[in-house]
Amino acid sequence: MIVEIEQFTATEYAEALAAIRSQSKHTPRVGLILGSGLMGMADAVEAPDVIPYPAIPHFPRTTVAGHEGRLVLGTLEGQPVLVMQGRTHLYEGCSLQRITFPIRVMRLLGVEILVVTNAAGGINAEFQVGDLMLIRDHINLVGMGGMNPLRGPNDPAFGPRFPDMTRAYDPELRNVAHEVAAQESLSLREGVYVMVAGPSYETPAELRFLRAIGADAVGMSTAAEVTVACHCGLRVLGVSTISNVALLDPKPGQVVSHEEVLAAGKTAGPRLTRLIRGVLRALP
Repeated sequence: MIVEIEQFTATEYAEALAAIRSQSKHTPRVGLILGSGLMGMADAVEAPDVIPYPAIPHFPRTTVAGHEGRLVLGTLEGQPVLVMQGRTHLYEGCSLQRITFPIRVMRLLGVEILVVTNAAGGINAEFQVGDLMLIRDHINLVGMGGMNPLRGPNDPAFGPRFPDMTRAYDPELRNVAHEVAAQESLSLREGVYVMVAGPSYETPAELRFLRAIGADAVGMSTAAEVTVACHCGLRVLGVSTISNVALLDPKPGQVVSHEEVLAAGKTAGPRLTRLIRGVLRALP
């Protein structure tokens, strides 16, 4: 099967950049992508400028419940931030190039650090619903299968043809997160996140496979965004909220639902907010 590659020009990036700058004077240093059930963090942004995605040329649209589809620019813990209040997923019908379009716009706006969050299914047997997992590394099954967001002609203005991914999740930022978690008395696990395409949840056999290849948590986002962030030279911190525990041997009547994911995100949201705000305070 041949998958078409959607390409964006320098002019199209400039159009998105101009639209944002015309609606906000903030110059963000930190970009945040909020996952399912975690939208409330945007409410803490001070002096916010709120821009709906449809008001930004070429931005992807969100269609999933719990994803507001707005940019919020302002300050949080003294740091100039840009918050993506919702993301678009591959299963919604967009290309990975459009899904990751906002990452490159962030870079053009001056963003240096990307904080990415998601709701994920816990594969590690020690994980419980509501746990926070610092992402140490990821397995991009979608990208390994040929759908890499960097597929197609490379624009050297953003990064090299073959970007290094050995330190995709910045070790120094992870250390800061652990220090903040200790100071705030927050339990913070660490593990490997695996991205699948969705939207169907995984079968028990698929979950056993994912555990066997070293995954601690599974979700339908993040890895593509992080790949483009690394290509752009951004430092990345990733945190998963464990929204459900993988059913490797489900009992009759046991199911996984999106409502469960949203509920877990709301429960863990205050703790995740404390963690990220602490990290922002700790940044030089």
